[in-house]
Amino acid sequence: MTMQALDPVRWGGKAMPGQDELPSEDGEPMESIFHDAQDALLKDTLIDAWADRRDFFVGGNQFVYFSEHQLRNNDFRGPDVMVVLDVAYRERKSWVAWEEGGRLPDVVIEVTSEGTAHVDRGDKMRIYSQVWHTSAYFIFDPDTEKLEGFKLDGTGRRYTPIVADENGDFEVAALGLKLGLRPTSYRQLERRFVRWLEPNGQPLPSAQERAEAERARAEAERARAEAEHARAEAERARADELEAKLRALEAK
Repeated sequence: MTMQALDPVRWGGKAMPGQDELPSEDGEPMESIFHDAQDALLKDTLIDAWADRRDFFVGGNQFVYFSEHQLRNNDFRGPDVMVVLDVAYRERKSWVAWEEGGRLPDVVIEVTSEGTAHVDRGDKMRIYSQVWHTSAYFIFDPDTEKLEGFKLDGTGRRYTPIVADENGDFEVAALGLKLGLRPTSYRQLERRFVRWLEPNGQPLPSAQERAEAERARAEAERARAEAEHARAEAERARADELEAKLRALEAK
C-alpha cells in the first residue's frame, strides 16, 4: 500500500510537528485484563515470528497522525493493533505519517466492546477505508467471541467482508498470514484468543508456548534416551546370560 506523502514542511505557517511534540497516548486504561492481553499477544507473537525482518512496524494503543485537518480538530486515532509494512523497524512514540513518507497501517485490528462498537463500525471504519486505505480491518468482540474481517473492494475506498475459510479463519493477504480464534493460555487467562496463523492454521507461538514446546521436546528426548539406555541394558543382560550358559556348557 502506497500512500501519497503528506506535506512535511508547513502546518499553520510552521513546520509540521513530529512525534516528540505530539501526544502519544490518551491516558485511558485498557477496558479489561483480557483486552490488554489480547493486544499484547498479537503484537508480541508477530514481532517474534518476524525477528529476522527489519522492514515492518507493529504497535497499538498509540496515536496515528495522518493529516493537518486531524491536527486542527484534535481528532486522534489509536488502533488496538496495527501493522505497517515497508518501513524501518524501530521504536516510535506515535505514528506520524509525514515522518514516514505518508505510510499508514496496512492491517488494523480493533477489540471492540459495547461502548466502542459504534465507533469501530462507524467513524473508524470510514477513516481506515477512505482515508488510510488500510487493506484489511478486523473487529473482534470478546463477549461474543465473534471475529469479522474486511478488505478494500475494487474502488480501494470501501470495505467488503472477508469470507472465512472452513475453519473460520480469515486470510490476511498483505502479511501472508491468517487470523483466527484458538484456545490459548496466556497471562494466566484460559480462553479463546485471536491469533496470527501460518497458512496451515498453526498459530504463531507465544514465548510461553515456545518454552512449553521446548520442554516437551526435551522430555521426549530424555524419554527416548532412557528407553535406549534400557534397551541397551536389556541387550547386555541377554548377552551376559547367553555367555554364562555357554560357559556352563563348556564346563560339562
